[in-house]
Amino acid sequence: MQVFITGGSGLIGSAVVRELLDNGHSVLALARSDSSDAALRDAGAATVRGGLADLDAVRSGAAKADGVIHLAFSNDFSSPAALAQGIAEEGAALAAMGEEFVGSDRPLVTVSGTPWVPGRASTEADPLPLDGPVGGRGRSVMATLDLASRGVRSAAVRMPRTVHNNGDGGFAGLLTSIARQTGVSGYPGDGSQRWPAVHALDAAVLFRLVLENAPAGTAWHAVADDGDAVRDLATVIGRRLGLPVEAVPDETFGQLGPIFATDQPSSSAHTQQTLNWKPQHPSLLEDLENIQL
Repeated sequence: MQVFITGGSGLIGSAVVRELLDNGHSVLALARSDSSDAALRDAGAATVRGGLADLDAVRSGAAKADGVIHLAFSNDFSSPAALAQGIAEEGAALAAMGEEFVGSDRPLVTVSGTPWVPGRASTEADPLPLDGPVGGRGRSVMATLDLASRGVRSAAVRMPRTVHNNGDGGFAGLLTSIARQTGVSGYPGDGSQRWPAVHALDAAVLFRLVLENAPAGTAWHAVADDGDAVRDLATVIGRRLGLPVEAVPDETFGQLGPIFATDQPSSSAHTQQTLNWKPQHPSLLEDLENIQL
């Protein structure tokens, strides 16, 4: 299968590209910069130059593909306006790729976060939030899944708050970065809130399985660790960096403060059983031991 991928040079995307190539697929990747283009070509992928906002490039890549995996996002959380712009760009790109696939039964795999449900771990059956700071992403995902009624084998892989590899990535990576900046390995509230996690190499396997096998209109959870207490994550980060570990105000984490403070465990029992997905790489707490000093 020729697979068009957006976000193929990132932490998750680079792992997905390697997983696809190692399992007999060819990859055509959207490349926004010279450095991304070079990295993707070195990995063995062909490229289409352009960013997610370049709808002509996005349509061109999808038109040449037997399937799509969408991973790109601006990840600009510096202001509500910047976040809204990134969400709008992503929604337009997904709509453009979806239109290319209507009536073809080709797979279109998109990405979102796992939902959070008060008092328990979220499951694949729980709806995504459609309101709040990232509600627009949820609406884009639902619109993509609705393409199942128009002959697109659409599916969504819901990612936990931390996708990690070699001690870096995701929300835990942000905790580490903020600890380096402030001199304190901090956590919001009492630190008992739980974050799910997955190793990037395990997530890559799931993206391939969903691309190859998932029925249209379905959602899956790329969760290996159901939920680690943020205080425990901060403790490992503090020990590795030689910094004090203590509670800090939610404002320390900027626009993400309210999300950082939320208890949001998640389960992937249905995904593991149905798709025979078995995470095999180190847990987040184990991987944080690899933080670069």
